[in-house]
Amino acid sequence: MTDGKAGATRRRLAQELAVVAGFEDPRAPLEQYHTPPDLAAHIVHVADLQDDIEGRTVVDLGCGTGMLALGAALRGPNRVVGVDIDPAPLSTARENEGRVGAMTDVSWVRADATRAPLCPDEDVTVLMNPPFGAQTGSEGADRAFLETAAEVAAVSYSVHNAGSEEFVEAFAEDNAGEVTHAFAAEFEIPRQFDHHSEESQHIDTEVFRIEWT
Repeated sequence: MTDGKAGATRRRLAQELAVVAGFEDPRAPLEQYHTPPDLAAHIVHVADLQDDIEGRTVVDLGCGTGMLALGAALRGPNRVVGVDIDPAPLSTARENEGRVGAMTDVSWVRADATRAPLCPDEDVTVLMNPPFGAQTGSEGADRAFLETAAEVAAVSYSVHNAGSEEFVEAFAEDNAGEVTHAFAAEFEIPRQFDHHSEESQHIDTEVFRIEWT
């Protein structure tokens, strides 16, 4: 696929995901931020180009209102599972499924994504935007999500704070994984919690593709 066609396909996916509603009452301890449609489209598009979605089971750990799960559902997987501990965003995710109109059904599971009740017997692709561990008491929260990915996935895509490359690569190496792709991405966070002082903030993030064995 040429760069022009790839870019157009990614932009079209971002437009389709623009209807996905965010959190009605986001919880700061869970770092519930709406994944931007452009970022979700970029991740799903890269996964699609790597043949990591079509015909496979895709799991979104900490799915929130379903942005990554629904993006994957538009790219021909066998099935999609969204896992989140909070029932409120799962309810919104079900509504978003109707808005997006994906042909693939999505199972929305209320569970702790770091102890996901999954026993897959086929290759699984995990897509996730885990908590970065920015809140006091939640430091290293993304590690627990990576541990789950290492247990259930053949390949995973995850979003982390910029500067996480050394940590992610070391974790992958220690858990029979290998980082095969990494790319920078900007994440816009709107003002939604009391500790936010600006209307919106852009933070630099990195996305990593890991193959697990």
